[in-house]
Amino acid sequence: MTETNPQLNLPAPIAAYFEADRLDGEALARCFAPDAVVIDDGHTHTGADAIKAWKEESDNRYAATSEPIACVEEGGATVVTSHTVGNFPGSPLDLRYFFRLEGGVITALKVTL
Repeated sequence: MTETNPQLNLPAPIAAYFEADRLDGEALARCFAPDAVVIDDGHTHTGADAIKAWKEESDNRYAATSEPIACVEEGGATVVTSHTVGNFPGSPLDLRYFFRLEGGVITALKVTL
């Protein structure tokens, strides 16, 4: 489960992403532009169907929960650090989510350590 800290003042599309992360792939995919790109764990996922599949596979594989703990602007991206706990090597980890926004939606996301 994801809990969004209201004190972080996340941009609306990013707050929506972390709220949808508690739900399912369909809800999460709606947070993105139709041609958005997600890069995570060495793989690139392009478009709504691929993003939905990425979320569903990740949920099935890792059963992760995430809590945003910091948010900064960096190099044209909004970078959210999120404390993530799940069934993956090294858990728990503080992952960094590099969001690119345009027109009120996420156009790109890169997840890193």
